Amino acid sequence: MEERAGKRVLASGAFELLHPGHVRFLAEAKRVGGEGSRLIVVVARDETIKRRKGREPILGEEARREIISMLKPVDEVILGHVPFSFERVIEEVKPDIVVFGYDQEDLMREFMRFIESRGLNVKVVKLGKFSSHGPSSTSELIRRAAEIMGKGSSC
Repeated sequence: MEERAGKRVLASGAFELLHPGHVRFLAEAKRVGGEGSRLIVVVARDETIKRRKGREPILGEEARREIISMLKPVDEVILGHVPFSFERVIEEVKPDIVVFGYDQEDLMREFMRFIESRGLNVKVVKLGKFSSHGPSSTSELIRRAAEIMGKGSSC
């Protein structure tokens, strides 16, 4: 078996409108791996957002990939697969740990069924919601922006 320095931690998300909750999530994901860990982030494809959220993405996949790649805790960013595939991502990344956010419960259950069916030895960690000063989720940001724009503010 190939020896690696540090654990490979995998996190994923849409990361449509970056906010402090995203940054804290990624910092904590990296911390979970311990010293010398590598954080690999899968950014959801535009097609995946359309299918899962029933709407167009706010920012395109390449813009979201670029933004996430600039964050300090992140070592590598890849785009997800279309169609969505745990198998392809796991083969590509070979993570020791997969981290899920508070709002990824369904995805986490689906992933746990996947690793159990394959007999894979991957640790699964669910992180809580990270509060911040101001909106701490993309939904909250969208609501806040709509509220402000509805009052006649201009950009």
